[in-house]
Amino acid sequence: MRTWTLGDRTVNRIGFGAMRLPADRDRAVAVLRRAVELGVNHIDTAAYYPIAAGAWAGTANGLIRQALSPYPDDLVIAVKVAPTSAGLARPDQLRALVEQNLRELGRDQIDLLYLRQHGLDSIAAHLEALARLRDEGLIRHLGLSNIRDVHLDQAAGIAPVVAVQNRYGIDVGRVNDNLLRVCGQRDIAFVPFFALVGESREAGGVASNDAVLALARHRGVTAAQVRLAWILYRGPHVLAIPGTGDPDHLAENLAADDVRLTEDELSRLG
Repeated sequence: MRTWTLGDRTVNRIGFGAMRLPADRDRAVAVLRRAVELGVNHIDTAAYYPIAAGAWAGTANGLIRQALSPYPDDLVIAVKVAPTSAGLARPDQLRALVEQNLRELGRDQIDLLYLRQHGLDSIAAHLEALARLRDEGLIRHLGLSNIRDVHLDQAAGIAPVVAVQNRYGIDVGRVNDNLLRVCGQRDIAFVPFFALVGESREAGGVASNDAVLALARHRGVTAAQVRLAWILYRGPHVLAIPGTGDPDHLAENLAADDVRLTEDELSRLG
């Protein structure tokens, strides 16, 4: 598998997003364990991903802990904080959110913590609060999510950022092309979300796109594999975090690392 370095941690460029873990608890645990068996060492999660699995109710974090603790030494778990049921957390509320994720995951330190902003003109106060927690050892590396170009510039004077997670994909608009390019210039990972679902967003599935479907049929691969291969071709610093509750789809997604698109095929996909 192709790899990238998040700070001092090396990860395979196709990871796993925990947002779409299934409501069947045993199935969710099995998929997580299978992902690690197949080489996944980068999992993206959040305490605000609630999951009701039969009589069990909790968050994706709890399922990750049940499935994978004690954790493999090379596993990087990335967590997002700031959104709450009452809106975006204030800077003074971030410590409690970080500690919640640590408790749920059963860890002493979060490998990669994203500030997921919404509606902020400046992220300075929030990022400064998280940088203090990093200095205390609760966080290893910091990232930013759902940001604009100006936010990355603001972060430069506060703390190192190793990853940016923003909306990106074949058919969800290319408003983040410049941000992706800048991240590459600064050796910052760019981690797209909604890369498979397009405009469906939280509804899940794989978005329908005529060019994607035609190419998938021609190459004998899945539409998801085409989308993931396209994502990986956007730059060596681009990581994918597809989520699924299906073991077969999991294996197919990871196999996208072997799909090599030609320049003509990339041009047709846009």
